[in-house]
Amino acid sequence: MRTWRDVARYHLVVPWLFLVMPWLVLAASFAVNWQIFARHAVTAARSGDTGGLTAFYIFFLVIGINSIGRSLPFGLALGVSRRSYYTGTALLGVALALAGGLGLTALQAIERATDGWGVGMRFFRVAYILNGPWYLTWLTSFVVLALLFTYGMWYGIVFWRWGVYGVIGFIGLQAAALIVALLSVAWANAWPDLGRYFGLTAAGLTGVLAGLVLLLLAGGLATIRRATV
Repeated sequence: MRTWRDVARYHLVVPWLFLVMPWLVLAASFAVNWQIFARHAVTAARSGDTGGLTAFYIFFLVIGINSIGRSLPFGLALGVSRRSYYTGTALLGVALALAGGLGLTALQAIERATDGWGVGMRFFRVAYILNGPWYLTWLTSFVVLALLFTYGMWYGIVFWRWGVYGVIGFIGLQAAALIVALLSVAWANAWPDLGRYFGLTAAGLTGVLAGLVLLLLAGGLATIRRATV
């Protein structure tokens, strides 16, 4: 446990990347969208959700990649085992996702209380997935942030185990699998059936994503054991 804590502290030697930059990105995205709504309130209101919150989630993917892709060699040079490094990094990601989810939930509450920050903007209220009670907003935000951080860690692991070509192949395999799946559904004319099958509530979708997080964490722990630096 102490080693896991030390790994988390190792990442936070440069705290701005993990603790500050995600919120700066969020603030910049919010400012741009608020200006658009303030100047063109009628047109903007008709467009629905801003989509600006996506930047915050994407940055969690970026810091997940960085946590393994850039920092793993020096961490191992300090004598930390691969398993301990991975576990400590994953726990840091979970803690950041937990705090991030709470922050987004609080900001969403302010958005509701101010009727969209005074301009009718739905920045933190995303239709279907982030527009329910506060506890579901927190849980969904937490799970999605943890998922993206863990997914980012996978890219770092693949890089150190199989190199640049491995990363390219990793991306290619995912793209190929997605294309095959879409073509299979299209050729079978199964879009209506697929829609009924995946007609999940926000809570149901959160549960599916939580299961995926656990699978990624377990797979990453097994894969990093053979990574070379």
